[in-house]
Amino acid sequence: MPQHFLMCPPTHFTVSYQINPWMNAKVATDADRAVRQWQVLRDTYLDLGHTVDVIDPLPQYPDMVFAANGATVIDGIAYSAKFRHNERAGEAPAYLDWLVAAGFTPVHATETNEGEGDLLHVGGMILAGTGFRTSTAAHHEAQEVFGLPVVSLQLVDPHFYHLDTALTVLREDLIAYYPPAFSTGSQRVLARLFPDAIVATEADAGALGLNAVSDGTHVVHAPAATNLAAQIRERGLEPIAVDTSELLKGGGGAKCCTLILRAADDDEARAAAHVTSRQLAPGGTGNGTDRGPVPGTRTHPAH
Repeated sequence: MPQHFLMCPPTHFTVSYQINPWMNAKVATDADRAVRQWQVLRDTYLDLGHTVDVIDPLPQYPDMVFAANGATVIDGIAYSAKFRHNERAGEAPAYLDWLVAAGFTPVHATETNEGEGDLLHVGGMILAGTGFRTSTAAHHEAQEVFGLPVVSLQLVDPHFYHLDTALTVLREDLIAYYPPAFSTGSQRVLARLFPDAIVATEADAGALGLNAVSDGTHVVHAPAATNLAAQIRERGLEPIAVDTSELLKGGGGAKCCTLILRAADDDEARAAAHVTSRQLAPGGTGNGTDRGPVPGTRTHPAH
């Protein structure tokens, strides 16, 4: 199915602070190389028939390229991020402003969450990561916002600080994941929910191979995740390797760079979102739709 994505070019990408084990401020980064890799990723999506919108990067937020962390968008509802680290806090309102201008219904988070980095939609539910960035209170809030069952999963390895670094949704009935990234109980939950899941190797997970994007037919992934690619092909999907190695210095890959924009299925979903937004807003009123102009431009649409 054609997808609608939001991305942010890594114009100002660098590693000037360290908030995950992948980041090392002493290692040089090449913003031009990051942009070239990002452009290949964007063009891959366009060639596959997807639509890509682009938000303008803000120079003070070098991690803004990791668009998946900016919000969670399901049924036309944009549930804002609320970042754990101050270095990224300003990204959340920038993304929500863009989403409001694009016609999505905003809900301002009151609990700490890092968007689609930890909230993954699959099979009519949300798999929700916690342990490093997103609080379990945000899991409860997301359930109220979207009206979908939320399954909490405990992450235990700091290298897999977001759920989307340890688990990828391939189809509505199929995921791939790396069990050691999760607590024993969470491993058992995933095994019960997805008995046919692809189990990633340590090498593939260590290459951030699970930070992948699937449209249900094609899977865009890190080139080093060769065993994962073979398993994906065995399940009838087409793996497409796209190099994002420069962005890996910040702890991100294809999925981190890609926020999925899911439109409202019906008017009832939007109405429910407006009610929830008013309930969660400070003072119980307002839904943030009075914000001013936002940065952002649209790329050429899907072919």
